[in-house]
Amino acid sequence: MDYIDYYKVLGIDKNATGDDIKKAYRKLARKHHPDLNPNDQEAVKKFQQINEAHEVLSDSEKRKKYDQYGAEWKHADQFEQGRQQRQQQGGRQRPFGGEEHFAYSNEGDFSDFFSQMFGSGRSQANVKYKGQDYRAEVKLNLTDAYKTHPQTFTVNGKNIRITVQAGIENGQEIKIKSYGGPGINGGPTGDLFITFTIVNNTAFTRRGNDLYIDVPINLYKAMLGGDETIETLDGKVKLTVKPETQNGTKVRLKGKGFPVYKNEGSFGDLYITWQVELPKNLSEKEKELFQQLADEASKK
Repeated sequence: MDYIDYYKVLGIDKNATGDDIKKAYRKLARKHHPDLNPNDQEAVKKFQQINEAHEVLSDSEKRKKYDQYGAEWKHADQFEQGRQQRQQQGGRQRPFGGEEHFAYSNEGDFSDFFSQMFGSGRSQANVKYKGQDYRAEVKLNLTDAYKTHPQTFTVNGKNIRITVQAGIENGQEIKIKSYGGPGINGGPTGDLFITFTIVNNTAFTRRGNDLYIDVPINLYKAMLGGDETIETLDGKVKLTVKPETQNGTKVRLKGKGFPVYKNEGSFGDLYITWQVELPKNLSEKEKELFQQLADEASKK
């Protein structure tokens, strides 16, 4: 099993602080992001390693396990259980404490690691462990997240095609089983976890499954009423503006919001706020008419 030095990946030393890790990650992630390196598989691989290194080293518990167990940090709990069982069975004890660390290299293999921890016992070396989980990020425009569609992306040089369900949330994570790293000693393959970042490319604001938008109308339509055509994510809708509509009046369009994730046919609502715009650059005639209205209003 290849060993990846997460500290070298981020270009930091083992005494790096949390801020050091964060700064190094942000700098490298920007440099190697697939969007900035199209069709560059090496950049994709590097970006995945950077994300993986950041995920481990930015978490104090994961980092502690990684510093002690190296590439096998995910199996730390199992290793500790095996050591305790060996001691309880009266087996040969080996020094194992917070100060002991294990070194790995590409030349070393998993059986060497077991020998170092537990001796040469074959039963432990034959234990099957699940492979490493992979993580990836996929960016979608809000208009793409509005509809169910196929999406193809690349992880570790492999093209993966999935169906993205309409209504997926920003930051939502999904798991694709058995698309991670190979298992150890015949163990199951790891999984792939995909985090979605939704970029709002519309004038709408999304809150859950509801959409919100401010729509301007002129003063005359607000006072006298009339029709206003609204562009929704599902097409155009003609609305009636009631006479004497006040600025900030809200209108709810049921079922015209965002689709509910994995609930086909269900949608949130669309909330429209009328923003009354006052006229500008009035002519002398218009000013005269407004003065007449002001005079009439003062008599009430």
